[in-house]
Amino acid sequence: MQLNTRTWGDGGKTAVLVHGIMSDSRAWHRAGPRLAALGYRVTAVDLRGHGASPRGSYHPKDWADDLADTLPGHIDLAIGHSLGAVSLSLAADRLDCDRIVYSDPAWLADQLDPPLDPAVFRRFKHATREQIAALNPRWDDTDIDIELATLAVWDDTTVDTVGEATGIGAPAHPRVPSLVQVAEQGFGNRPEPIAAMREGGLTVRVVPGVGHTIHRDDLDAFFDSMRGWL
Repeated sequence: MQLNTRTWGDGGKTAVLVHGIMSDSRAWHRAGPRLAALGYRVTAVDLRGHGASPRGSYHPKDWADDLADTLPGHIDLAIGHSLGAVSLSLAADRLDCDRIVYSDPAWLADQLDPPLDPAVFRRFKHATREQIAALNPRWDDTDIDIELATLAVWDDTTVDTVGEATGIGAPAHPRVPSLVQVAEQGFGNRPEPIAAMREGGLTVRVVPGVGHTIHRDDLDAFFDSMRGWL
């Protein structure tokens, strides 16, 4: 399946951005231009079931297959957030990619007690501006506007496989250098998974003062944590 994409910049390096569940490529509206200013041609995708991309069956393998179909050619840097990180990890061996950043990946939610409830995601499709602002106090008005717009077009049946996505697990002994950003205030900031990821060959950095959507909570911290990877 060919995914809808949006681009920023025309530099000599290439970057790919993959959003999380309920979102779409518009969530990178600040990160994309900043990468472009660093000399990248940036491509952000809408995963199937999100944004302007087609609908269909929803499984982590489907999202990974779509990335492999949509992103031919050399990629200097690929960044995936949450569900996008899981999808990217499953597609990594089929992409010609030099470096990967997994931003607060959904596999960190695998051992939550209680586990993630798909019904919570479905209810959030109808969240109000006030509810979004309360849950994300560091977001500006533009991010809240984008969240409302992305929720409106998101196919909420994508959450039926959220348990399978969180259960995929971190990639072990990755083929290319791979960084995991862990949000200090997110669900994955626990010693055990961090140690396991490092033992598996991943570089792990805890990003201070941010929640799950690091690039929207604090763009400077998001980029600072990628020092040496850009």
